[in-house]
Amino acid sequence: MTLNDPFARLPEAAAFSVTSTTVADGAAWPRAQFSSGVPGGQDLSPQLSWSGAPEGTKSYAVTVYDPDAPTGSGFWHWAVADIPATVTELPEGAGDDTGADLPEGAFQLPNDARVPRYLGAAPPAGHGPHRYFVVVHALDVDSIGVPADATPAVLGFTVAGHILGRAVLTATAETPT
Repeated sequence: MTLNDPFARLPEAAAFSVTSTTVADGAAWPRAQFSSGVPGGQDLSPQLSWSGAPEGTKSYAVTVYDPDAPTGSGFWHWAVADIPATVTELPEGAGDDTGADLPEGAFQLPNDARVPRYLGAAPPAGHGPHRYFVVVHALDVDSIGVPADATPAVLGFTVAGHILGRAVLTATAETPT
């Protein structure tokens, strides 16, 4: 595992809380949150609940990012934009192909495999533990204004100019040799 900090060069933002019934902060992903290409994996997005967002929050974005992927740029597993400020929870599985359990107006951007859904963990065998940053971004706009086919990196760049707060939960995963 590397020590790279995906937030080191981003604007400071107020902290608020995110929790999950799926995984505790710092714990390993359950097998269902792994990629379907890994034995037992189901590409099932985690349940998330958040609270304490800064005053003035008008919407949220949610991202799942693995900075330890052997790509030179990490790997984006999930990106959801335009979650209304009145929403403070996503159910487990909301990141499926349909997005039917996402709140009205919210949409999934294509992940780094270019599919608009949650793609589970799949660290290369023997590569060591990977960190998965599950982040809820509190934003000062009702709509972040990125197209539905934008990359998560474009979402992240746009979020940086509208961030009020950031809630972070980190999960881990490893595939033994």
